[in-house]
Amino acid sequence: MHRSFLVLWLAAAASALTFVGEREASACGGCFHPPAQTVTDITDERMLLSVSPTQTTLYDQIQYSGNPASFAWVLPIHGTVTVGLSADVLFDSIDAITATQINPPVPDCPAAPSACGGGTLSAGSAAPVDGAGGVTVTKQQNVGPYATVQLHATDSSALNDWLVQNGFNLPAAELPVISAYVTEGFDFLAMKLLPGQGIQAMRPVRVTMPGASLSLPLRMASIGTGATVGITIWVVSDGRYQPQNFPFFHIEDSALVWDFSTSSSNYTTLRAQNEAALSGKGWEIESAISLNEQLISNVILSGGQYYGGGGIYAGPTSDAGEDYLPVGTPPDDAGTNDDGGAAEDGGTAEDGGTYESADQVRDDDIATLFAGMAGPNVTVTRMRSDISHAAMTTDFVLQASPDQSELSNIRQVTQQINQQCPIYSNCQVIGNGPPASAAPISGTSSIGGVPASGGGCVTSSQPNGAPSGRFAIVAGLLGLVVVRVVRSRRRTPPKG
Repeated sequence: MHRSFLVLWLAAAASALTFVGEREASACGGCFHPPAQTVTDITDERMLLSVSPTQTTLYDQIQYSGNPASFAWVLPIHGTVTVGLSADVLFDSIDAITATQINPPVPDCPAAPSACGGGTLSAGSAAPVDGAGGVTVTKQQNVGPYATVQLHATDSSALNDWLVQNGFNLPAAELPVISAYVTEGFDFLAMKLLPGQGIQAMRPVRVTMPGASLSLPLRMASIGTGATVGITIWVVSDGRYQPQNFPFFHIEDSALVWDFSTSSSNYTTLRAQNEAALSGKGWEIESAISLNEQLISNVILSGGQYYGGGGIYAGPTSDAGEDYLPVGTPPDDAGTNDDGGAAEDGGTAEDGGTYESADQVRDDDIATLFAGMAGPNVTVTRMRSDISHAAMTTDFVLQASPDQSELSNIRQVTQQINQQCPIYSNCQVIGNGPPASAAPISGTSSIGGVPASGGGCVTSSQPNGAPSGRFAIVAGLLGLVVVRVVRSRRRTPPKG
C-alpha cells in the first residue's frame, strides 16, 4: 500500500515537471514563422477548359437564385456537342491544388536565450424541325436536372422566338448578343431546369466538342454582370497557355513585400494596380504547374480534400452521391436494365433513357478531364481577372505560351516591413520591438544562492534563495513523499 502511494506521488511529481517545462518552453519559443498567405477567389465566376488534340471540354459552374421555372442558360457552340454533369468538387479540387500560396520571409529576430529552449422536353422524343423558320433542333436530351436542346439557326429573330416559345425565358439583354453569334455562324446549346427541380438540384455542366477549341464566350458571360466581375479560368492541357487577344501580366516574387503587422503581402494590391494600368482588360497568369493526373483524380475522389505537396497519394474515397447526381431514371429493383445489362453498365433504363449512377457520373467527369492528353502529367494554367464589363465585348481566345516553363503557385517573399520580435528578460517575453531592440536582457537569478547558468534563464521574480517555479513544485511534492514514507516507517512495528 505504501509502495503504491509512493509511486503515485512520484508520477504526479514527474507530471508537474513535464507540465511546467512545457509551459516555459512555449513561453520561450522564440520567433515563430508567420503562416503563409493563400490567395484564392472562390466568389468569382469559375470556368475550366480541358484542351487536347482530339476534344475540348468546357466545365462551367452555373449559379442562379431566382425562380427555377425562369432559369435558362444558352451557350454558343460549333457543331454538335456532348453534355454531361459535373460537380462543384471538381472546381474546388483544382482550386485547392493550384491556389497561390505566398510564403513570408524567414524572420531575422535575435535568438532566445540559449537555456530557454527553443415547357418540358422529354428524353427520346422526336426532334422538332422548323426549317422554314430558320431554326433546326439537332439534338435534345435530359441531363440530370436539365432539359437540353442544341439548335442551328440562320435567323436571329426566329431563334429568339423559338427559345421564348419553348420555355427558355431569356433576359432582353441576351437577345442582341445571341443575334451577333448567329451572324457569326455559331450554333447554340440551350438548357433549362426540368419541372419539379429546384435550384438546389443545379450542378455544374461540362460541354465537350471535337478538336482543340481555344475560345470562351466572354460576351455571354457579360450578361447580368456589374461594372466589374471576377473570373477565374483554368486550362488543363499538355502545355502552358496565355490570352491571345487580351493583355496579361504575372507578378514576380521579387516584387512581393511581406507586412508582419498584418501577416500578409502586397500581392492583391499589385494585382489591382496591374489591372488598373491595363484599363480593366488585363488577365493575371497566376501559375502554370505540372500535375500528375492521379493526384488530381485522388483529390476529386476524396471529396476535395487536399493537404498540399506534390506526392501521389490515395486518401479515402468519398461517397460520390455527396457531390454528383445520377443521370436518368434508375432501372428496376432487380438491378437489371431493360436491355438486360446490369445497372452498373449504364444500359437502357426503364424510361428508355440511359442511366448512370453517381459513381459513374464522377468517373466520366474525371475521364473527360484528361481525355486525349499524353499523360501521366498535365499542365494546369490558372488565370484570373477583375475584368470590366466594358471590356467583355469580344470572346476570350487562348494560345499556347511561347514560354513553356512552369510558373509555380508557391511564392517566396524576400522583402519585409514592420517586423516585430519578442524582447526577453531571461526566459520571459516582456514585449515586442524591431529586431535591433529585441536582444535578450540578462539577469542574475540564483538557485539556493548559486548563480543560474546559461544567461540567467530562471524567472527573475523569484527571491534570492527561493527555488524556481518548476523546482519548487517538484521539491514540494517530493517533500510530501519523504514525510509520508518516514511517518509510515515510524508507525510500522518492528518484526519479531
